[in-house]
Amino acid sequence: MRLTAIAIALILSAPAQADDSADTFAMMCSACHGEKGGGDGPASASLDPKPAKFNDAAFWKERDDAGVAKIIKEGGAANGKSALMAPFGGTMDDAQITAMVAYLRTLAPSEKAPK
Repeated sequence: MRLTAIAIALILSAPAQADDSADTFAMMCSACHGEKGGGDGPASASLDPKPAKFNDAAFWKERDDAGVAKIIKEGGAANGKSALMAPFGGTMDDAQITAMVAYLRTLAPSEKAPK
């Protein structure tokens, strides 16, 4: 649990100043969601529920871009998901969140749901 708290603190303190969404994902999201979006980052071992798997077609079949953007912006707790998913609306603007959702879709298999 201590590793989880440290990872979340680092994520929340990191500014969203990366050059592109891949860099932002690596800096702010991969600790929990994994380098390739498989929900298997180093902090995920102590998380319950486990982080979303962006590289899983089942994830995309149940969500649209607006819903994923809403969770990124408002956090998990505000959307009936895990309270451990921090809100990033204070560190990312709407354009960055939209770009992040587009990047997350690149991690998905080709049979992902329509946008």
